[in-house]
Amino acid sequence: MPYLRNIHYGSSILNSADLFSQTKPNKLTYEPWPTVFDRPEVMFNIGYGDDAIFLAFRVKERHFKAIYQHTNDPVYKDSCVEFFIGFDEDDTYYNFEFNGIGTALGAYGSADKREQLPVSFVNQIKRTVNNKQVPGESLLFEWELALTIPFSVFYRHSISTLKGKTCKANFYKCGDDLPEPHFLCWNNIIADKPNFHLPQYFGTLMFEPEESNECNKP
Repeated sequence: MPYLRNIHYGSSILNSADLFSQTKPNKLTYEPWPTVFDRPEVMFNIGYGDDAIFLAFRVKERHFKAIYQHTNDPVYKDSCVEFFIGFDEDDTYYNFEFNGIGTALGAYGSADKREQLPVSFVNQIKRTVNNKQVPGESLLFEWELALTIPFSVFYRHSISTLKGKTCKANFYKCGDDLPEPHFLCWNNIIADKPNFHLPQYFGTLMFEPEESNECNKP
């Protein structure tokens, strides 16, 4: 993951174009549980600075839904992108989930024992979102979400720097209550039914001390 030396949490709100221009895109390649013919196209760009992680998603999909508006609502039922990350050798991790209007859900723990993050922490995540319709395209809806996630959101850890560190992570796209539910991921999952909470299938993120161009996988 590239280090972005000139961006920090207090900077003006990051937008997706800023991050897309400074980092290399990564694609959600895998669909462990195929459900749709026109599966969504999802790219993400990620980098970090001295006090925050910067993440932007670019989504094209056939259906769009965003009805949840309150922090920690079940946004995974809407058109949703997700970022899971763990910093320790054990099986605990944070999950951050966002619908197409930027409503956020956050939680922490192991796969079988999780707690929602306090609303005050989740609301520290800065968000900008753009969405539009593209008539005549099978993937009718396009939307972009840019996120600034301060280290303070990882409230079970005391993170002063991430330079040179390695963590486990995965990135997802879903929409449980869409007319055509779907489940996409960055690092593949082997399971009989949809379940993103399987940390054994997380990939690896390396926080490069100097600018790099892409994420890493096992």
